[in-house]
Amino acid sequence: MKTMSMIRTAFTPSKQKTYNEEERHARRAIKGRFSFSKTVFIITLTFLFLPLVVLVIYSFNNSTSMTWTGFSFRWYQRLLSERGLWTAFRNSIVIALTSATTATIIGTIGAIGVSWYRFKLRGYVQTISFLPMILPEIIIGVSLSVFFASVGIPLGLFTIYIAHTTFNIPFVFLMVMARLYEFDFSMIEAAADLGANEKQTLFKITLPICKPGIISGFLTAITLSLEDFVITFFVAGPGSSTLPVFILSAITKKGGITPLISALSVVMIIGTVILTIMLRRFLKYIAAK
Repeated sequence: MKTMSMIRTAFTPSKQKTYNEEERHARRAIKGRFSFSKTVFIITLTFLFLPLVVLVIYSFNNSTSMTWTGFSFRWYQRLLSERGLWTAFRNSIVIALTSATTATIIGTIGAIGVSWYRFKLRGYVQTISFLPMILPEIIIGVSLSVFFASVGIPLGLFTIYIAHTTFNIPFVFLMVMARLYEFDFSMIEAAADLGANEKQTLFKITLPICKPGIISGFLTAITLSLEDFVITFFVAGPGSSTLPVFILSAITKKGGITPLISALSVVMIIGTVILTIMLRRFLKYIAAK
């Protein structure tokens, strides 16, 4: 009898243990703990963020060399007394806000006009609008510099403003056009049937629907303007340098990255993170509305 029960037990299929959804995800996570994709992901993050960690550490170095001599806030204190730095920072903010505003207005009007109306040169206008995005920045900078010299416009903040507006327009145009591709133009026909003219339709229907694209284009234009160096280098005049140009000038004069530049970079990183979080919440609020 014992032999028969043992044989019956050996050939009877065992019941598989059932797992709920959470347990299945946990088992998959344990199995893929040392997967190749996670290893590559960790290596990539380390490669990207390790230089930033070193930058933050050496911004508190008491010495100007790469040899650690002690913890100090002296370079952050010097940031407050650098008049040229704050002048360049002010120029960057002014140029970014004014050029982004102008580019947003022109890019939005252009995107609405191209998508709303049908005319012969419509395809050429769309193609030409994207040229500043395709061309290398050095070509745009040299061509603008030659243009300003040929028409007799002195290099300065005004020429930087024109240059930044020029290469920001296509980005705003593209983002507003992407929003308009999802636009239901039957709403415009319904508004016309209800007696609304083009101006009323534009301000009460089209622009509110395009608001996420317009805001995204404006924020992108500000970001591109603040970080641009190549084009600004060719169109900036004496006393009109922006923050990227000032940083390169400081590095060139002092023969390398000093803890002062490292401290400035840390402040910019913190400011960027704070602005990103605030803008992300703001865009979520706009999208929810």
